[in-house]
Amino acid sequence: MPLRDTSAHHAATDRTFQVDLRGLVDLLSHHLYSSPRVYLRELMQNAVDALTARHALEPTAPADAFGVRLYANGSVVRVEDDGVGLTEADVHTFLATIGRSSKRADRIAEQRADFIGQFGIGLLSCFLVADEIHVLSRSARTPDAPAVEWRGRGDGSYTVRTLPASARPRPGTTVTLTPRADAGEWTRPAQVHALARHFGSLLRHPVTFDDGTGGPGGTDGPGASVNPEPAPWARTYPTPGARSRALAAYGEDVFGFTPLDTIELDLPAVGLKGIACVLPETVPAGRRHGHRVHVKGMLLSEQAEEILPEWAFFVRCVVDAESLRPTASRESLYEDDTLAAVRDALAERLRAWIARAAASDPDLLGRFLQAHHLAVKSLAVHDDEILRMLLPWLPFETTDGHCTLDEFARTHRTVLVTSSVEEFRQVAAIASAAGLGVVNGGYTYDRELVHRLPEIRPEATVADLDPATLTAHLDPVDRETELAAAAYLALARDALAVFDCDVALRTFQPVSAPALLIDSREARHERTRSQLAREQEGGLWGDILGALRQEAPRAQLILNQLNPLVRTAVAIDEPELARTSAEALYGQAAMLSRRPLRPAESSLINRSFLDLLAHALRKDS
Repeated sequence: MPLRDTSAHHAATDRTFQVDLRGLVDLLSHHLYSSPRVYLRELMQNAVDALTARHALEPTAPADAFGVRLYANGSVVRVEDDGVGLTEADVHTFLATIGRSSKRADRIAEQRADFIGQFGIGLLSCFLVADEIHVLSRSARTPDAPAVEWRGRGDGSYTVRTLPASARPRPGTTVTLTPRADAGEWTRPAQVHALARHFGSLLRHPVTFDDGTGGPGGTDGPGASVNPEPAPWARTYPTPGARSRALAAYGEDVFGFTPLDTIELDLPAVGLKGIACVLPETVPAGRRHGHRVHVKGMLLSEQAEEILPEWAFFVRCVVDAESLRPTASRESLYEDDTLAAVRDALAERLRAWIARAAASDPDLLGRFLQAHHLAVKSLAVHDDEILRMLLPWLPFETTDGHCTLDEFARTHRTVLVTSSVEEFRQVAAIASAAGLGVVNGGYTYDRELVHRLPEIRPEATVADLDPATLTAHLDPVDRETELAAAAYLALARDALAVFDCDVALRTFQPVSAPALLIDSREARHERTRSQLAREQEGGLWGDILGALRQEAPRAQLILNQLNPLVRTAVAIDEPELARTSAEALYGQAAMLSRRPLRPAESSLINRSFLDLLAHALRKDS
């Protein structure tokens, strides 16, 4: 019931939207699709849907009784099918109406599971390459049905007329395009044939191509099959090995790499079949590859990321499904409960493949983990089953080199793990010489996974590495040596006070290491925050920082008494030279830690080098 303006006592007037058909056609045909090439997919899709409806009408007809024929000679592109055809009423409903429903359209929509797409806007994609679309059709539902001609133009106008049955002797539909001059890239015979193979190679109905030359002529000649063989997973093979080789060859042909292995995918509940090809090389973390998704044989997308979970970036898939729902442009998948269920089921297939490799093919598992250990680590963090199966096999950076946790835990009952790559690099050589087993926990997922090792090996103990643990394994020097070096150590502490760094003298291996700088990232951040609080004391920001302030742990520069350079340095009796040598030892230890240097540290390194050089030159002169 129309709304009324009761305050003014005037009746509201019902009005209809004014639609600019030319603009609507431009919007749908030029902005819905990613590329003009999809016009041929839409024509083939309509033809295949018409064949599906024809088989439903004549279920006893042989599967290959009806087909699709493509023709392109450079001047015209034609797609002809033996499908169910259209009546005059169908033409008005499906070709001349945009967005309007009808009882028959509703009924077809309810049955759309039998079709690749839906009747509607797909034909408009032809305006990407042509200014006029010519459709000639005859319905198979009525034996004496007349032929119907529809001509649609890019300005939104169209004409419809009926013709004698002799205008099209057999039921079906023919769509003819006269390409625009600027559309030659997509309508040349060789390109039309290539696009037909690209989109329709897995279609279940016979599709042929003719370029009108009567011979090869740059294509496979008249009547060349677009889809000569069924999908590789739908064929029969003499042996399992032959099947595996054929699937791998198909994956290599599609993706351009030789798969490390191929995983067959079969989900009968949604009519999905296909393969997942395991990439033979490492994939950068977070990069997701697109997958090729066919719906009832027609290629829908080559970049369908949504078909697999994010962690599965070590595979690329080719699948053909019955029940996945395309979006309006039919270039991606509609995110619904079915797609979510398919994604979960395919993820389970990948987990099962990893489990089989772990249980029965250690060589394959080793090659897989060498390339994709990061992907497996990301999965193991959230998947207890994968964690139990593969954690002992996963490689980590340790003080024994790169090895698996299983190997490392056999040698070290207590496994220490650092919180950062920088921390590991600071202590690796010295911890190794001291017999400590340390794992680099600074890489993504590593620290969390190492801490879960006792779930797999209850006899193993895992703990975070802290400075006290390391310094406890450094031997103290004797009292006489400590007293002899006291003056030097005091000067060194004073020189390095600006860095909140203490200085100690110990003995440790390797002898070649003159000094060890122990300074965690957290400690540096806390000292920076404390410094800011002191500078902002009295203000609001200073109060906030002061409330957060903790006792800032100091860095430690531990000098190695076994190193000849250190023994020479601690004996220096010139105060300025002693300070300079301490600064140089600090700078060298900071550089060996491979962490970013602060400006003050870079300045110190340059100054101490120049001072030592100047001292050496004065001594020689």
